[in-house]
Order: sequence, then structure tokens, then C-alpha cells
Amino acid sequence: MSVLVVGSIALDSVKTPVEAHENLLGGSASYASVAASFFSPVQLIGVVGDDFPKEHIDLFGCRGIDLEGLQVVPGKTFRWSGEYQWDFNSRETLSVALNVFEHFTPKLPQAASNAPYVLLANIAPGLQSHVLDQSQGARFVIADTMDLWINIAKDDLLALLRRVDMLILNDSEARQLTGETSLIRAGSAIRRLGPRFVAIKKGEHGCLLFSEDAFFSCGAYPLEDIHDPTGAGDAFAGGLAGYLASLNPEEVTFDHLRKAVVYGSVLASFNVEAFSLGRLQQIGSEEIAQRYDTFRRMTHFELVS
Repeated sequence: MSVLVVGSIALDSVKTPVEAHENLLGGSASYASVAASFFSPVQLIGVVGDDFPKEHIDLFGCRGIDLEGLQVVPGKTFRWSGEYQWDFNSRETLSVALNVFEHFTPKLPQAASNAPYVLLANIAPGLQSHVLDQSQGARFVIADTMDLWINIAKDDLLALLRRVDMLILNDSEARQLTGETSLIRAGSAIRRLGPRFVAIKKGEHGCLLFSEDAFFSCGAYPLEDIHDPTGAGDAFAGGLAGYLASLNPEEVTFDHLRKAVVYGSVLASFNVEAFSLGRLQQIGSEEIAQRYDTFRRMTHFELVS
């Protein structure tokens, strides 16, 4: 089954303590759609300017991503620049130029409106709701969000949460949204706002998954070298959504999501090993399966007497 991915497509300039690169392919929809494409067909909805490099269009095409819903309009593509500190957890946004993204209104082609799995990557919750208004075939809807929308569009976000099956956000955003210091309390509080499932990302410390009566803690894949954390959360969401679509269960269960969270973590681990989508361009299904198996063996144990 196909995954509909809606979000931002950007050109990024990223600086870390050891490297700096400009005009990289970025944006929530870029990372999420490429990650999802390792498991399922993807239909990408986004907007770029007429300055968007053809090589990035070709990358989407090489991954078999359906670009019927990609709008190419006169003007400049959304641009973002940021700098990471030594721990790679702290990041400062240096500049943001929305450009053509400022007036983006998602329009779903007929095929995209029938997609059974929908990933609303990180864009304004009002736009995420606009997508759901057009979606006719959605069976499982996943939404991502960020601190900005909690600050400036909380009412829209709360309205959205009553329409989605799963919310993905990071630990600081979960605390911000609920006012809870405990992530366990925060996860339960968010679930009561509407979504049946909640995934709270904790960066290098993994992810917490919540449902009404179950809880799962997933560690992060241990890496010796991290080059660029940009887009890791989006790759996580894309990998999770793509794996679910590959299963296409009659009803998504907590057990399905536990495995999907691990696959999402695997895709995120590959993503941070290079700038932009450089590492995701190099891997294949066999490498993903090998890392998943390594991850499973590291986290599975049996008590012995």
C-alpha cells in the first residue's frame, strides 16, 4: 500500500563543529518520503521554486517516489540554515527564508487522496488538517509536529489531534504541550487528546511508544560517528510509516507499531551518518535488514538461572 507524505522541501545550509555544507536537499517531506520508499510506494506532496536543482528531483525519481503532487512554482525554494554544537543535540537556527513555502496550499491529486496511509510531516497544523479534508481513503494517519506550532498554533494542533491515529514529537515538545515533566505522564496525556498512539522521540536515547494499555521503550542504534542529525526525526517517521504500509494490516496494532518504531530508528541511524540524504542514497534493503537484525539482537535478552 502507498504512503502519502506531505511536508516541507527545502535547501539547507548546515554547520557542525567539524564540517559545513550549503544548498543541501532538506525539508521534512524529503527525509520522510525517501525513508518510507524503502518499504512502500510513496506519493509526495510539497512545493519548490524554479531554482530547485534537478538532481534532487532525480533523487526522488530514483526512489520511485510519485511526484504528481509536487508543485514547482516561480520563485525561490524554502531555505534554512543552522549550526550544531559539539554534542549534536543542541542546534541554533541561523536563518529561515520561507520563499514559495510561505503560500503553500497542499493539493492532492486523485491517486494521493486515496492513499491508505498518510504521514503529515512537520508543517503547520492548519495545513495538515487541510490535507485530511481532501483525503478520502486514509485508514491510518500519522502526524508530526514541533515546538513552533505548539507556541503559535496550539488550537489548530489540538483540533488536528482529534483526527489522527498517531502523533510523533520529541521529548521537549511533549513536555511543552502537556506541562508534564514526566514523559510517561506526557505520553498518556497526549493520547487522551485524541491519537490512539503516541511516539516520543528522545534523540540518542531512543523512543517511547504509548497506547491506551501498553508501553514500549526503544533504544537508539549505537553509532560511533554522527555527521549531521538534520532530518533524523523525519527519517524515523518515514521509516515507521513505510513499514506499516508494507504490512497493510486490517487494523494497526501496538505490536505492528513496536516493530515499525525499530525500523524507523534504523532509518534514522543511517540518516545521521552523512549530510543531507547522502547516506540514504547509498543503502539498500539488505543493509536495512542487517541493521534491524543487529538492533533486535542487541535489545533482546533472556533471563538465565
